[in-house]
Amino acid sequence: MPTLPHLDPTALMRVKSLELRARMVMEGLWKGLHRSPYHGFSVEFSEYRPYVPGDDPRFIDWKVMARSDRTFIKKFEDETNLRAHLLLDRSRSMTYGSGEFSKADYAATCAATLAFFLMGQNDAVGLTTFDEKVDQHIPARNRPGQWRRLLLQLERAPGGHGTNLGAALRGLSEIIRKRSLIILMSDLLAPLPDLERELGYLAAGRHEIVVFQFLDPREIDFEFSKATHFRDSETGRELFVDPAVARRQYLERFATHQEAIRRLCARHGITHQLVSTADPLERVLFDFVSSRRG
Repeated sequence: MPTLPHLDPTALMRVKSLELRARMVMEGLWKGLHRSPYHGFSVEFSEYRPYVPGDDPRFIDWKVMARSDRTFIKKFEDETNLRAHLLLDRSRSMTYGSGEFSKADYAATCAATLAFFLMGQNDAVGLTTFDEKVDQHIPARNRPGQWRRLLLQLERAPGGHGTNLGAALRGLSEIIRKRSLIILMSDLLAPLPDLERELGYLAAGRHEIVVFQFLDPREIDFEFSKATHFRDSETGRELFVDPAVARRQYLERFATHQEAIRRLCARHGITHQLVSTADPLERVLFDFVSSRRG
């Protein structure tokens, strides 16, 4: 694997503009891809196709022709490679962060960068946000202004309370008719039976499903140094916990939950990627892209 540029997530999240953050991650990702065996991802004319007799000459891009001495026409939406739907958890639990930024900040940056990358490959990208139910839905498109439309939604602060993954996926399955790439972004800190039923239904519809599970480092290792009040962001319940006493039980329950997620995804042929918000985003996305193109 090539040595990738390193963008410290804390420094990255200090950049207020989501668009600029996504472009910074994208720059690091491209550098990694060009150093890797998968450097052929970028096609010079990824948004164009060669002109063939019978095409309407009005759609010839004369600037490209002058630059390359080849004749290309702009691809239309129905010629895109695939349709990708980003399904983003906006529940209150995503607002947790042990450092300077939250899981929601990290997930929004990941979603914005993925949309930028996929649309650059001439894929149509849509976005659905959810908490207890589907909140906003932007159909998958690849047209001027689509990425900025997605950014406007991604910049909104999470406003929900509880998480209902089953309802969100059920709502999405009622909207999506064509075979698609569905990318679920959530902390998955919710009961799994409904999730399995609805993911299984989507998988049966021949959709390709990828799950990014975003967790704060402290949710993974429970490395708290002193007794602390913990407040459930979704229910408001508070507990006073001594980490030295509770850590072992927490890690056992966490491992059980993660194993259940792993088995659930394996049963339905779903790609699952556990991501710590301490991980550089360009490395996370490099792994994702490499696994798809490998």
